[in-house]
Amino acid sequence: MENKPVKSPTRNRRTATGAKPAGSRTQLDPTRWVDVAIDLLAREGIAGLRVEVLAKRCGVTKGSFYWHFKDRQALLDAVLERWREGRIRDIEKTTSVLPGKELEQLHYAIEVYGASRNRKGMSIELAVRDWARHDARAAAVVESVDLYRLECTRRLFVASGMSDADAKSRSLLLYACVFGLSLMHYSHFDDRLDDLKQRIAERIVAR
Repeated sequence: MENKPVKSPTRNRRTATGAKPAGSRTQLDPTRWVDVAIDLLAREGIAGLRVEVLAKRCGVTKGSFYWHFKDRQALLDAVLERWREGRIRDIEKTTSVLPGKELEQLHYAIEVYGASRNRKGMSIELAVRDWARHDARAAAVVESVDLYRLECTRRLFVASGMSDADAKSRSLLLYACVFGLSLMHYSHFDDRLDDLKQRIAERIVAR
């Protein structure tokens, strides 16, 4: 008995307009599109994040993109959400602590955020922040992440015995310091950089 070929369910899927993506041979899942978009964002900024460029990098047609996203803005929203979720997870991991260990955790947060970051991670951070300068949606996401960062460390400072006002100023100082360090070139400023950073951390968390 002859076995008839089974048609793939994805062959019959339609785009939001009702048409199949013309000439599309490969259907990437949305996660892959977002991955490539974030990589392109880090390299070329938001201006370089175009559908045709993404499709070319993925080795597919533009029609494949519209298989998963209504338009470019839908992809941009997905990129922002991925960045936001990643930063929130990172913040929670860095600031979660058992009662009584708040000062130690603050030192740890300064150490983690003040350490040399990988180039891609820093490029993404800078690209998103540059994007936020010209786009209200991106600005709202960046603000929500920054406020969450500040609130998490504020709670640590309060739990360690500081007043709310002092905790807010220390929290802002902490992030102003670590993000400033990530943008500066200071390796030749001091022969004992580890000691220098430790002294800075002690000043930030000192009660």
